[in-house]
Amino acid sequence: MPEQPPKNRKMTVLLSINAAVILVVGVMITSAIWLNGGVDFRVVGERSDIVEDNIGEMELLESVTDSDIKPIDYVTGNDDYISTTSHEFDSSEVASGELWNETAITIYATPDIDICVGGGLTDLGEMYWQTSDPSVIEGFYDSSRTWLGYSSETCRYPVIKNTGTTIITAGTYDGKRKDSIIVTVVAPPTEQWEHEVLTLVNKIRTKNNLGTLSWGTTCEDAALTRAYETISLYSHTRPDGSNWSTACPTPDSGGSSGENLAMGNAAVSPASVVALWMSSDSHRANILNPVYTKLAVGFIFDPDETYRTHWSQLFSTY
Repeated sequence: MPEQPPKNRKMTVLLSINAAVILVVGVMITSAIWLNGGVDFRVVGERSDIVEDNIGEMELLESVTDSDIKPIDYVTGNDDYISTTSHEFDSSEVASGELWNETAITIYATPDIDICVGGGLTDLGEMYWQTSDPSVIEGFYDSSRTWLGYSSETCRYPVIKNTGTTIITAGTYDGKRKDSIIVTVVAPPTEQWEHEVLTLVNKIRTKNNLGTLSWGTTCEDAALTRAYETISLYSHTRPDGSNWSTACPTPDSGGSSGENLAMGNAAVSPASVVALWMSSDSHRANILNPVYTKLAVGFIFDPDETYRTHWSQLFSTY
């Protein structure tokens, strides 16, 4: 098993991703800049924009707790999983012949967006999408994530390979519209996202008339360790064979705890992983357990692993 990260975590990693997940708050992106010279993209003999690969999904283990809890009814709303790190898009009218209004966007290496043309454009027909640097964005999956409400006519889901900057050029095969956008891919803000999960969980608990949770300082290191351990063993049993709860043991004075895990090659963000947990009865029961008072979150992104994103939640009363 790889060496565990230090307590004071400063991680520098290369970033890449295969893609995709379920139940994510979608956001579309817009932008505009013309390439000066270079390849004429109006005539494309063979499609180079398509990556023939499956869009991987997130995986969940059955949630665990050290005390019996049952699935409960809950109140939800459209804004339950809104992430403060979401990208907005410009939906104003796009100029004739163009596809975007803006010139550049920045996205995370674990994207929770599809790149879409702007301005409510329709009747575009089949389009081509090309990237100037496939070491950053290799290409696009053969359609958008339509199950999340994106239009396969106007959107594409990027195959991100690394951090850096590339130029995405898109156009219609009839040559009536052509445009480019500068896309910069950056590392996810690991610790910020861990705390944002707590913010989103508390938003849901407040809606359900439950007390909010404070950051679980006692189990903070344990949550990071558990996320890291799932790289080698995705289980509520730890790699050394011990139970998950030994990562942050119950004190002699007593207490309760529970664990949620998730991993995948996904369009991962705090919003999407919380939505995934809320879609499962047992994981939702941990999030809405009125007994818990603390929550520690661990997040690991490792591009060299088969499953590159790993999340843990450790709920506790101590």
